[in-house]
Amino acid sequence: MDTINREANGAAADKLAAFAASADVQKIRSVAGEILAVADLLRREPRLRRALADPGRSAEDRGELISAILSGKVSDDTLALLSALVSGRWSGPGALLDGAERLGVDALLSAADQAGELAEVEDELFRFSQIVAGDGRLAGALSDSTAPLASRNELVRDLIEGKAKPATVSLAQLALAGFGGRGFDSSLSRLVELAAAKRDRSVAYVTTAVALSDAEEQRLADRLAALYGRDVSLKVDVDPRIIGGVRVKVGADLYDGTVARRLAEAKTALAK
Repeated sequence: MDTINREANGAAADKLAAFAASADVQKIRSVAGEILAVADLLRREPRLRRALADPGRSAEDRGELISAILSGKVSDDTLALLSALVSGRWSGPGALLDGAERLGVDALLSAADQAGELAEVEDELFRFSQIVAGDGRLAGALSDSTAPLASRNELVRDLIEGKAKPATVSLAQLALAGFGGRGFDSSLSRLVELAAAKRDRSVAYVTTAVALSDAEEQRLADRLAALYGRDVSLKVDVDPRIIGGVRVKVGADLYDGTVARRLAEAKTALAK
């Protein structure tokens, strides 16, 4: 997110933080749902997106426009947050849509945090991404952008509703729609990272040939925390194909100490 969009999103984010500090969990969840519903409307209505992000309109004019459209259809709290969002200066209609989605996600995560469920939501999203990645037919069905979004949403509900937190279900469905213009897999990963960031943690994606013990996970987490200067949330995937060793990805940093990598390098060296 560039400087212009960060500033526009920041004003709405500050307003959300003030609201969440004084509201109960149910109210925050309700507002989050309304914001994401409006984000869905913006996704489906490009003319509305353009009008609300039009730099030729004053901030007051854009605020009046969103109020005219949503007054009586969403709560006053939701309307105040969205008015703050559209009153900011955005680089374009797509950036405004991203900002609306991010505001809804932040609201959902704030509600989960207040309910003491944030760590569970983070882990549930990761586990769901692993289940999908391990089933080619399921991954294909959920990632198929030509299939109706409503049917894919229903599939997600059938898979995890009642087994995961409501916030997890809502965030998984947002990933189907392409959070921030991403594909389904990368949307889920980004949502996991945002949930971890809400807990002041980085995410480390760890691949091992065999499952790590609790003590081994803690040692690795401690080493990464010392390296990055903040707590790290480990997301461990067991993949026998790497043969041995460990691969760790934190943001753009990749540490690959797997036997499979060393064998591939040796094969390349011999070929030369």
